Parts: sequence; C-alpha cells; structure tokens
Amino acid sequence: MKKRVLVTGGAGFIGSHIVDDLVKRGYEVAVLDNFSTGRLENLSESANKVEIFKADITDRERVFEIFESWKPSIVSHQAAQASVKISMERPDLDAMVNVVGGVNVLDAAVAVGVSYFIFASTGGAIYGEVPEGQAATEEWIPQPKSPYAAAKASFELYLKVYRAQFGLPFVVLRYANVYGPRQDPFGEAGVVAIFTERLIHGKAVTVFARRHRGDTGCVRDYVFVDDVVTVHNIMLSEKREGVFNVSTGTGKTTMEVLETIASSLNRRPQIHFDNPRAGDLEVSVLDNSALKTLFSSWTDFPTGIQKTVKWFLAHSR
Repeated sequence: MKKRVLVTGGAGFIGSHIVDDLVKRGYEVAVLDNFSTGRLENLSESANKVEIFKADITDRERVFEIFESWKPSIVSHQAAQASVKISMERPDLDAMVNVVGGVNVLDAAVAVGVSYFIFASTGGAIYGEVPEGQAATEEWIPQPKSPYAAAKASFELYLKVYRAQFGLPFVVLRYANVYGPRQDPFGEAGVVAIFTERLIHGKAVTVFARRHRGDTGCVRDYVFVDDVVTVHNIMLSEKREGVFNVSTGTGKTTMEVLETIASSLNRRPQIHFDNPRAGDLEVSVLDNSALKTLFSSWTDFPTGIQKTVKWFLAHSR
C-alpha cells in the first residue's frame, strides 16, 4: 500500500516542487492550498496525479473534513504567511495563519493517526542577528525579530508538545533563503525572483540597506529549491526526527545576488538604494553541519541562478 502524503501549501513555490518529487517517487499525494499565493500552474507536472483541496488552514472545520476524508499517513506542512514585511504590518494575520492554522493541521493530523509530520520552519529569521563571520547552528536559542519568526518558533514548541502528549513524530526543517524556479516575483519576499523578473523587463531594482542607504545590503544564506526537495526526501525516507538547518553555510550580500543575476542575463541593472526594512536582519547565515552526513551535493550559487534565470526567461509574465 502506497503511503499517503498531504502537502499543505502544495501549490506554492517550495510546496509544488515537493509535490512533483513525491509523485515521481510513487507516493499518493494530496494538496491543501487556499491559492492566495499558490498557483495551479505550479502543479502542471502533477495536477492529474494528485488530489487538490482548495481550503484555508485557518478554517478548522474544513481542515478536519479534508483529513478525515483523505486520511493521510504523512503531513508535509509547507503552508505559511511567509512575508516578514506583512508580519510586521499585520502580526494578527501572521499568527492566525502560522500558529492557529498550524495547530488546526496538527489537531487534524492527530485525529486521523498521522505517523510523521514535516514542518517548514525558518532558519533565515528564527535565530535573529548572526554575528559577522559566524553561522547559526540548530543549538542556537531563537531570537526572533519579527512576528513571522516568532510564530515559526512558537509552532516548533507546539510540535514538541504534540510529540510528548500524542506521540506524533516530527522533523523541523529550518530553511535558509530558498530560491529557484516558480518563486513569486511579485510578492514582498524572494529577492532572487524579484530581481530576475525586473531585470528581464528592464525595470529598476531596489536594494534595501543593511545599515545605511547605499551599502551592499543584507547578508543571506541562499539555498536552491532542488536541494530543499532532496533534503525533504531524505527526511521522509528515513523518518528523521529533530531540527535541521537547510542551508549552504555561506552568505551573499544583496548586491552580490544582483550582480550574479545581472551577469547571467547580461544586463546592467538600474539600482535604487533604500533604507533598511523593519524586521529585516542584517546578517543570517546557517550552519549545515547536521546535514552533511546525509547530503553534501549542494548546488553552487551561480549554477542555481543560471537555472532560475532560464526558467524565468521561459515563463516571465
């Protein structure tokens, strides 16, 4: 009997790549997505092979109906309010989706006897400021600077409670800054997608400062989406438990990102420099030593950018 995996947020950027991979590996897959940011075209490779439920995780009754009707054995919880900026403006909305919605999914999972729970957390925001030259390990105590990071940290604690009280095994994947094909270039998050789309259409790009307007911008750890999918598959196949940073362990400034994209497109960008954004960290780099015994073939940044640019050139709106 095939194992049934329900992917929340499965029509989104990362979620849809995970869905495609699960289908190729022979799992029975269902997607739960409200399609506020996810898109059906992201599932074009798998749409006729998966069950799609259009629903919001904040709708507790509907979430329970879906779980009870489809009865997944595994949950990959990718759905989220993923914008730091929006979380600063609407912390209530962020908590409703990322905490209350998440608890709805947890309760439904317990109710139908889910045997394994994968949670997409944030490594790029949860640790707070990472000192220059260092990389945050999973043992670092979370120091959220945004409601988004606080909500993710809170849900990780809920998972520990549900493990202790209901015996629900789980793994937490703390993503660094994930980039790649299908990322939304019109949202508030995802600088690689935003820069790529704007450069393709000859539009100016904005570089938000790390400290002072005109500097090289914040430092982030950029991980290619294919690597995230590979890590997800390893965790699912081996039923690993615990917390893992999904990262490269190296940082890039916003300007370095822009220069790499511009070089791949052979474009000269028009740059608007702006002040730091509320809630943004100056530096976030994650140590990935815990994964090195499981996975070592990380996609180098120029290669990942080339693959991303190629996709955007073919799909740009």
